Amino acid sequence: MPGVSRPFTIVDFNNFWSPSGGGVRRYHLQKMAFYENIEQNCPAQDILSVFVMPDSKTFTEQRNDNLIIEHVEAFRFPGNWEYRFIWKRSQIIPILSRYLPDVIEVGSPYILPTVVRHAAKKVSPDSALVGFWHADFPVTYVGRPVAKKLGAKIGTFSRNRAFWYARKEYKDFDCIQASSKEAMARLKKNGLPDPQWIPLGCDIGMFSPSKRDEALVTQLKDGNPERLTIFFPHRHCNEKGVDLVLGAYDILVKELGHEPAIVFAGTGPSLPLVQEAAEKYRHIQYIGFVNSVDEMARYYASVDMGLALSGWETFGLSILESMASGNALVGAAAGAAFEHVTESGAGTVLKERTPQALADAIVELYHSDLQAMKLKARAYAEKFSWNECFTRQLNLYRKIAQNKT
Repeated sequence: MPGVSRPFTIVDFNNFWSPSGGGVRRYHLQKMAFYENIEQNCPAQDILSVFVMPDSKTFTEQRNDNLIIEHVEAFRFPGNWEYRFIWKRSQIIPILSRYLPDVIEVGSPYILPTVVRHAAKKVSPDSALVGFWHADFPVTYVGRPVAKKLGAKIGTFSRNRAFWYARKEYKDFDCIQASSKEAMARLKKNGLPDPQWIPLGCDIGMFSPSKRDEALVTQLKDGNPERLTIFFPHRHCNEKGVDLVLGAYDILVKELGHEPAIVFAGTGPSLPLVQEAAEKYRHIQYIGFVNSVDEMARYYASVDMGLALSGWETFGLSILESMASGNALVGAAAGAAFEHVTESGAGTVLKERTPQALADAIVELYHSDLQAMKLKARAYAEKFSWNECFTRQLNLYRKIAQNKT
């Protein structure tokens, strides 16, 4: 209508969203919280953020004038996953027609970027298109697994084909955001559109050593104050190192001279193996999916160290949450885990992806100056904040949208 200004509008699509997911779920929850409270975070800005959530049914949830969640009925993957897949234009066009966004962000690389691009061209051609590289899939899910099974040459060929596929999916996008410097360098090398570094954040008030629960500490130590305690709230799959942790346990018992306490939380395809270990060993616990952020913070702050064993994290939100809670880390030798551990000096790097190497790294860290490492971990995490992340991202959105006009 003449004389009525419309808000700067952002629409987010992401098939990596899961109600029991880890880093991607945290990213979107924090992003929604930022825009729901935009008047406090960025005063005097007229902004509407719309998150398109794959769900079991279709409905609109309006949180306030600045945040809307569009729930879209979508196909659910079978098994121990809670991912749903939006892939039809009929699921996308009504939303783009309704909001005519200034910026559209697509956070998952499979099919969705192409479908969104075609839908936007039809009903909202002036929208800027941006991606978020939440998963370094050409390396994580294609190159390295294929190389392990079929050899380095075939692995390299497969990785290159996966990057070719990514370039096709993100064709005509205005930029791709990455939260890891290593991932951003790979995007540039492989010709993805205008990679931009957007480091994610951490709620350093929520995740803090102050959340330590002495009753929980006593429970986990179970009569032995020297007992090593570890919290593992990651997806239960080999990518996250579940096979390494379970394989290292008997070695750790011998090298430490006691049974360490390991608390597993979450879900994933390797969940049956975790549950089997929890039945076999007295000091391995499985506590299910922890939905409460307070409860996550309590466990993080009440253990001795954390594990960040995925070499393919693009930022590793759980890594920063653990560090903010005062945990030194054993980190993978690649990806965000390597960046965080080496730049902070708050841990040790896993030399090989074997149970023996993991056990050796854990024992090395256990016998180091663990208290000094914990202080370094907290100091490093304090450099990151969600408000800074999304303010930086919003500035990028505005710049890209302005360039489209």
